[in-house]
Amino acid sequence: MTQLPRLHWSTLGDDTGGLEHRWAALWNVSVDRGTAPALAPKDVDLWVISAKGAWPPPELNRMMAEVAALPILLGLKPDAASMDPKALSEWGSLGSVRWGLLGPEPPMPGLRPRSGTTTQLSASQALAFGLVGTSVAMQDVLARARAAAATRATVLLLGESGTGKEVIARAIHRMSADSAEAFVAVHCGAIPENLLESELFGYNKGAFTDARKDTPGKFREAHGGTIFLDEVGTMPLGAQVRLLRVLQEREVQPLGGGAPVKVEVRVVTASNVDLWKKVQEGSFREDLFYRLEVVPITLPPLRARREEVPFLAQHFLNRKAREHGLYPKALHPSVDPLLMSLPWPGNVRQLENAIERAIVLSGTRPVLTREDFAFLAERMGEAPSAGTPAVPFASVPAEAFAPAPAQAFGMDLPAEGLDLNQVVSDMEKTLMLQSLAITRGNKKRAADLLGLKRTTFLEKMKRLDLEDPEAAETVE
Repeated sequence: MTQLPRLHWSTLGDDTGGLEHRWAALWNVSVDRGTAPALAPKDVDLWVISAKGAWPPPELNRMMAEVAALPILLGLKPDAASMDPKALSEWGSLGSVRWGLLGPEPPMPGLRPRSGTTTQLSASQALAFGLVGTSVAMQDVLARARAAAATRATVLLLGESGTGKEVIARAIHRMSADSAEAFVAVHCGAIPENLLESELFGYNKGAFTDARKDTPGKFREAHGGTIFLDEVGTMPLGAQVRLLRVLQEREVQPLGGGAPVKVEVRVVTASNVDLWKKVQEGSFREDLFYRLEVVPITLPPLRARREEVPFLAQHFLNRKAREHGLYPKALHPSVDPLLMSLPWPGNVRQLENAIERAIVLSGTRPVLTREDFAFLAERMGEAPSAGTPAVPFASVPAEAFAPAPAQAFGMDLPAEGLDLNQVVSDMEKTLMLQSLAITRGNKKRAADLLGLKRTTFLEKMKRLDLEDPEAAETVE
């Protein structure tokens, strides 16, 4: 029988709502229900702490020095008010690795410590929808999305291909009062022009040669919920006229005649081209443009929100590992700055594909390094196409994809000499601490990273006073 990883939840006195039982399929859960936090047991794989109030309890600050590389998830209730930057900074100073919402979906294994003090959450609802809201640009996107979700106003999502327009459309639907109703996505550019109208608005039997039965169409399928029209700029003029009538009259006229059918539906459209330019060219109706642009939301390209790249990379790392039935892998600390330095002309979609490729081709290695992303260098020097960023891949030196250099321990020998044994011990200690951080405290995998046997690794830990000897013997 497979042993489940262990999760310890410090609720700080909050009611769990029975979530620990829902998480039991993925975790062996223990719960500390006290109002004052207690140190998590040494053998846990994830420590969940309910984040309450503007300031973390002083006890937590004192405990942080004892938990080393243990991943910590700071949890918020779905209905919790968004924290202000000062509160986020105080909680973030604990050195935790992630924020998340406490809900039926269990936390996922594979979290890793993050270096630096970047605030990991600015919009608490964002993580519930697979989004990250740490950048100023995305804060504006999420604020507009929440405002739109409270109404049935038509939304126009703009942005380059791969920036996550459909993700935002789904988030708007899920944040709305109609979240239990249908969400229907239609990619207008993928449907032949002669079929788009029948696909969207439906048809009656006999309307054309192959119309053997009445078909409601996508708008009626989405009645009560949300319809998402992607690549709306590719829609032919005939379909644009029909769409304008739906937006004005809130009714659909099926092909083949018959009475119009009333529909109550939120319309979210998206385009990766400049619709106003298409209006000026005469290929898009001006009156329809104004109807679609009630709530415009422009999604920034990934290069404009580089601080979110590590979080997105971790999200895709966990998800792709699950999809391929692999044990969650870790990213070497040197990978974050590399990924953040790239221009990502394909945006979030390109990052997702890069992470998946690196996972698949890395074999059984538990840690992805910069070498695993060397394939990105193949695009260096290519001429940028229309819509690609001003900073081409050629600006990223090829050396950036080389293995991370070992920390420089070299020094000039001082005139008074030095203690060579102490210098060597310091170097060993630094490398061992790095390996433990990368593997989230797993000593066997940390030993593998350094090319050591586990017993040798444990002996060095004892000699360097990195851990209590008894703990070193008992923790795998």
